[in-house]
Amino acid sequence: MYMLDDYDKKLLRLLQKDNRLTAQALAQMVNLSASAVQRRLAKLRDEKIIEADVAIISPAAAGVGLTCIVDICMQEDGSRTIERFKAEIENCPEVSQCYYVTGTYDLVLIVNTRDMKHYEQFSKKYFMDCPDVQRFYTHVVMDRLKMSYGVYI
Repeated sequence: MYMLDDYDKKLLRLLQKDNRLTAQALAQMVNLSASAVQRRLAKLRDEKIIEADVAIISPAAAGVGLTCIVDICMQEDGSRTIERFKAEIENCPEVSQCYYVTGTYDLVLIVNTRDMKHYEQFSKKYFMDCPDVQRFYTHVVMDRLKMSYGVYI
């Protein structure tokens, strides 16, 4: 596993705030040459420390009017049941995040839909009509207080 040094950590903190910073701008901020920054960034991408360079889109601009956090209890705790459900959810555009968790629930999903009618259709298809789902609980998000994809470094 690649060990991050202080320069890597500084670069990653800066990129998590704005990944459009140029190598020249980053170089000035961390006191390295632009070519050294480029080499480090290439290494961080090759090592999959930087997993993706993405644009975060406004939900409202994308027509998302409803975000829900859904807790799911599966019928069985078996790995095949979980794997089947994960495979089904993997290609579902409404699910932005899915976590296999410990505790009372088996999975926690973040689901984005246009409105409540869309969520109702989604939940019927993926939860109510799925024989592997025992029960699910939906938390409707009233206000997004903080959203970050950054990782503490």
